Amino acid sequence: MDFRLYTTVDLDAARVARTTVIDTPSTPQWFQSFRIICAHEVSNIIFTVKDENPVSATLIGRAYLSVDEVISGHPVKRWLHIVDEKGKAIHSQIHVNVQFFDVTRDQFWSKGIPSPQFGGVPFTFFNQRPGCKVTLYQDAHVSNNFIPKFGLSHGMFYEAQRCWEDIFDAIINAKYLIYIAGWSVYTKITLIRDPRGPNHSKFENLTLGEILIEKAKEKGMRVLILVWDDITSKQWLYQTLHQGFGLMGTHDEDTIAYFKDTNVQCFRCPRLTSEGKSMIQGVESNSLFTHHQKTLVVDCEDSSGKRRIVSFLGGIDLCEGRYDTQEHSLFRTLNTVHAQDFHQPNFSGSSIKKGGPREPWHDVHCRLEGPVAWDVLYNFEQRWTKQVGQRFLYSLEELDRIMTSPLEKAPTKDGEDWNVQIFRSIDSGSVTGFPLEPKKVARFNLVADKGTVIDRSIQDGYVNAIRRARNFIYIENQYFIGSSYDWKPEVQEGGSLPSSKPKDPFGALHLIPKELSLKIVSKIEAGERFSVYVVIPMWPEGMPESGVVQEILYYQRRTMEMMYTDIAAAIQHKQLNAHPKDYLSFFCLGNREILDSGEDTPEKPEPDSDYFRAQVHRRFMIYVHAKMMIVDDEYIIIGSANINQRSMDGGRDTEIAMGAYQPHHISAKQPAKGQIFGFRMALWYEHLHEIHDSFLHPEKLECIQEVNKIAEQHWKIYADEVCDQDLPGHLLRYPVEVSNYGRITSLSEVEKFFPDTNASILGSKSQNLPPILTT
Repeated sequence: MDFRLYTTVDLDAARVARTTVIDTPSTPQWFQSFRIICAHEVSNIIFTVKDENPVSATLIGRAYLSVDEVISGHPVKRWLHIVDEKGKAIHSQIHVNVQFFDVTRDQFWSKGIPSPQFGGVPFTFFNQRPGCKVTLYQDAHVSNNFIPKFGLSHGMFYEAQRCWEDIFDAIINAKYLIYIAGWSVYTKITLIRDPRGPNHSKFENLTLGEILIEKAKEKGMRVLILVWDDITSKQWLYQTLHQGFGLMGTHDEDTIAYFKDTNVQCFRCPRLTSEGKSMIQGVESNSLFTHHQKTLVVDCEDSSGKRRIVSFLGGIDLCEGRYDTQEHSLFRTLNTVHAQDFHQPNFSGSSIKKGGPREPWHDVHCRLEGPVAWDVLYNFEQRWTKQVGQRFLYSLEELDRIMTSPLEKAPTKDGEDWNVQIFRSIDSGSVTGFPLEPKKVARFNLVADKGTVIDRSIQDGYVNAIRRARNFIYIENQYFIGSSYDWKPEVQEGGSLPSSKPKDPFGALHLIPKELSLKIVSKIEAGERFSVYVVIPMWPEGMPESGVVQEILYYQRRTMEMMYTDIAAAIQHKQLNAHPKDYLSFFCLGNREILDSGEDTPEKPEPDSDYFRAQVHRRFMIYVHAKMMIVDDEYIIIGSANINQRSMDGGRDTEIAMGAYQPHHISAKQPAKGQIFGFRMALWYEHLHEIHDSFLHPEKLECIQEVNKIAEQHWKIYADEVCDQDLPGHLLRYPVEVSNYGRITSLSEVEKFFPDTNASILGSKSQNLPPILTT
């Protein structure tokens, strides 16, 4: 009888690795190596052997290796006995080779970027590229009255850049290629909404779709688009699900139809499963997960006479609802820049005829030039080849003839160059070009999982940066869920805790929240300051009372409570007079606008609805869609990846990100004051509408307490029933109470719900939704 065997590796209940499946009658040999990043409190490393079948798998047995054997750091090479579920030997063994490396002995632990020669995150598919140029963007547009003048090193000043204007210019000036990959690409949006003077382009008044069709008519131009294929937007599901747009409203069917019979090559991109997945896993992948990358690759003019590759990536989709400025107006732009772009998916029946508040949008994006731009191009080529084939792509020979060398450095001012590295969450079901040979897989720290090769280097990039961090971390992200293997037991009815830690049923196993709390704990134990600031949405986009949103809030609260409990225990152990929020603070964004004269709407929302109450009280959240982390003002990660399992897993949503620093602006000897510092200060100015001297040193207690004080003041104005002033700043405390022991509760009996809603702030666990969907 033949078996199709594979082995999983667990740290107690947390699954951390899985081998390929091999067909063998007996004596299987995998010869696979795994580099496993650990942030777990466990007793055993467990090796589970299973027999794969089309639906799921059959357990053969498990072998246990005590952590006590490996904690010294000496290699452990030996045979382990395999036992069945009852612990009874089955007369089989498995041979393993395990060695543990203590991160605190790593040369970069808590040392930041020690020198300009820092080589980036090791063991990744893409190497770090020197000689690059990076442009950072906050929001899709920067208004004329947003002028944050922050002094940088070398006598320079920070200047905020305009994302959609730069994207517009890049597209219309392209000569050979425009490659777009998006979660959503909406043809009806306009990129330019702020008049640019008499020398404007003939394209400025055109929609994105019209521009791309016109560009595709030019001789030698290739316009290629990959849009995620949302199965819920298929025509046969239109009427039953969401009035013709699909559950996610990505317009993929409309976009495909729009470009039909034009020179634009636009293809639906289903989230295909890889070989080796079970039938159930295949259904999950195809129906639950998305292609979430947002990239644009174009050619641009170069002084050499050839063309250069320029790439854009980040959190901003080229679709409706994304255009916004730092004012994040709720009502005042409905007759101007948002007259044809009203976006408010949090209320049933919302429309511009019924008036605001619209949903403001805060996001982060970047432009990459130099060698790293070619890595973004290669990512697109890998995806296109997997989904479409080689058709329409330029060959390497053609690119070599018309483009500068991929190694050509980007044109930058002296001392203003960047070192940049591309990270991804993606698997071999979505790209070509991954190695299959086990040693090569291990060299790139890819994971060969039951026939699927997985790249989860975005998580590796985050963890590497957190472990290097010296003073502070600033995060903006759409979600914050993870490290469920260490979520604290919930209080049961009657106030008791379970007698033992239950097995993790949630599967949100990525390490980022736990790495953050362990970093803070390590600093407390060392008697050093460290601060972490996290900005998230008030709630995930959607009806706040819905089961999906409530479950995500529940998982978010469990994640936050795990972190605060770790920090509280460290404070108590050191007998410090401190509160957990002195080290870790969560915030959200909101806005409130008094009624302007002349504002009127022909229709009104349904009385006593969330929509009606938000309109009466003149307030709404600013949706945080950014996916960014800044470390010590010297290193930044920007991309499409959320801090949840969907984005960090590699086998779920496909994502792309970049990690970057300026080698002449690192904090080895003094605080870094390059473009990353200026960008953080501009973001804080956008959110707080003021500057405080303490903001120059975010790690200090004075700074985090000042930011918390301002955010508390803003929350009180936002939550008040009376609206008699515009909100003076947008940063709000996240509306939960954190005890000295790390427990999270409501602010009060009155403030259990988000303003204007009946939605619980703490969230609730659904009995019907699978965690794989909401984590």
